[in-house]
Amino acid sequence: MGIDLTSLHWIYLSFIGLIIAFMVFRKDTTIICILGIFTIAAVATGSLTGSISSIFSSFIYAITELLPTILVISIIVAMSRSLTSTGINDVMIKPFASFIRTPTLAYWTIGLVMMFISWFFWPSPAVALLGAVLVPVALRVGLPALGIAMAMNLFGHGIALSGDFVIQAAPKLTSDAAGIPIGDVISASIPLVMIMGVVTTVTAFIFLKRDMKQGKLKVETSPLLFNETDTSSSLSPVLRRIIAILIPAAFILNVVAMSVFNLQGGDATALIGGTAMFIVLIISLAAFKGEGLSRTTGFLIDGFQFGFKVFGPVIPIAAFFYLGDSGFNAIIGNHLPQTSHGIVNDLGAELSAVVPISQAIGAVTLTAVGAITGLDGSGFSGISLVGSIASLFADSIGSGIATLTALGQIAAIWVGGGTLVPWALIPAAAICGVDPFELARRNLLPVTIGLVVTTIAAMFFM
Repeated sequence: MGIDLTSLHWIYLSFIGLIIAFMVFRKDTTIICILGIFTIAAVATGSLTGSISSIFSSFIYAITELLPTILVISIIVAMSRSLTSTGINDVMIKPFASFIRTPTLAYWTIGLVMMFISWFFWPSPAVALLGAVLVPVALRVGLPALGIAMAMNLFGHGIALSGDFVIQAAPKLTSDAAGIPIGDVISASIPLVMIMGVVTTVTAFIFLKRDMKQGKLKVETSPLLFNETDTSSSLSPVLRRIIAILIPAAFILNVVAMSVFNLQGGDATALIGGTAMFIVLIISLAAFKGEGLSRTTGFLIDGFQFGFKVFGPVIPIAAFFYLGDSGFNAIIGNHLPQTSHGIVNDLGAELSAVVPISQAIGAVTLTAVGAITGLDGSGFSGISLVGSIASLFADSIGSGIATLTALGQIAAIWVGGGTLVPWALIPAAAICGVDPFELARRNLLPVTIGLVVTTIAAMFFM
């Protein structure tokens, strides 16, 4: 099962350690990531010009991969700017403000609603759906933007995506690789997802409340609250209320269309982005009359400026980590061993090949392998490997294949699906106007505690 690791694997692993260390000490990682790309390319190709070119090529690859997310965030922010400028936003959030009156209610309400929507349509569309309405409410009742982002992130990209009980893309990949029915993986994952979810979200909430009490976290503004109502808006109070009703209705129709036409992931996000764009156009023309066309462009410029400002620091680190998976061949070329399945998958496979076999070590190893394969920021790219390793370990142990498979799936998605890898959690960070690296740091300890507890629980379920 093992593979001969090359110098490229060890260089990549060394730079991962450096990047994590820089993040922990709150240092910028851009230079380290660029040096990592250059070093790996230089060792792989032996060409100075090719190594320098790989830096630019890696940025292009990262931007291409991230572009759908950049676009939808930019358009949602443009829509929110139009809502705030015309006073429609105040009308929309009023019903929610009467229910969500405390930071505690805001955290758990946003989290649970995010989890429910994410089960059916995955987290990125859910972030877009919730952001414009619930983020301003939560800010106004005193929940810091970082706390809002944590709730969206942990419940959506964590709990909902790691179980994936409705869409079932994740358990399908892991069950196929493990050679067991998908129902077995789902059944085994239910208690583990519950344990992981409860431990992580409660721990995160306790830390959040502690820091709020000590004054370490303050209520920030959000890109969804750009300014006060523009006095040049000609919308009457009645028309504001009508539009405030029609906008949620439009997004509810989006949800219906997602169900009817089976739109998920990128397709669902695109539908929401297109709807938001139409809303910007309609509001601009209705509120600003002859200036509507130029106002539409202005809102879009604001949105795109925000989107690229937020994603700018993330592109170098994303470019580096994409080298760990399919991005290596696209950026540098075919310089890995023929038997390689990508650097991070090779490292995970090698780890599983050198550890002794027992129930406890099997559980720890599957968690470690899942976490390693999640470092590419996808969460899904390595879960087939997790299923294969779970099958191998279960054959040696004599039991626990479904539990091991589910455990590896949970670890891979919690790490790579959007709670620890900075560019994977950008949607929630961008909507809430917080630094994605700071959000990753805030998530690190709660997620780590959750993984430890869940791994121990899995030992008893095997």
